[in-house]
Amino acid sequence: MNSGTTINDEKRYFGFWAYLMSDCLLFGALFAAYAVLRGNVAGGPAGSEIFSLPFVFGETLILLTSSFTAGLASLAAYRGSKRGVLGWLTATFALGAAFLAMEMTEFTRLVRSGNGPQRSGFLTSYFTLVGTHGLHIAAGLLWMAVLIVQIAASRSLTPKMARRVSLLGLFWHFLDIVWIFIFTIVYLMGVM
Repeated sequence: MNSGTTINDEKRYFGFWAYLMSDCLLFGALFAAYAVLRGNVAGGPAGSEIFSLPFVFGETLILLTSSFTAGLASLAAYRGSKRGVLGWLTATFALGAAFLAMEMTEFTRLVRSGNGPQRSGFLTSYFTLVGTHGLHIAAGLLWMAVLIVQIAASRSLTPKMARRVSLLGLFWHFLDIVWIFIFTIVYLMGVM
């Protein structure tokens, strides 16, 4: 434990890591369900018929870029730069919102074409897995918006706020790692 870290901070970080591990279990179960159901198309379309790789690749680039900007926000927090944190969190928020808008566009397109979650086991597992990730992104954006407002309203960047930026960064990076698995297992393998 370094001189600037208290026992309560250690407990918070441990608790947050425990939460992330429980989320790993959740996503692991959703990936397992998808693996079992991905061939159950019930006469409906398979992934190769409905997925647009260029579109999803664009989503992926946006989300990975947001992970980079989240990392820069954490570095700015470490340096104590309020202006840097606000700038990089705002950029991360914009990229995350763009990713979520693209995901909602994809879901809307699929549902309007008659390929909603009720169509087949494959589509149910797809919407559940990708939708759960999207809900986590939405929660991260809400957390980020609250943090941006708190930091903007403060006189300076406090150590407590810097810790919050750090925890948000961990959460955001975790979501990016989950997305890499989704991109690979659902989309890349889905079009083969």
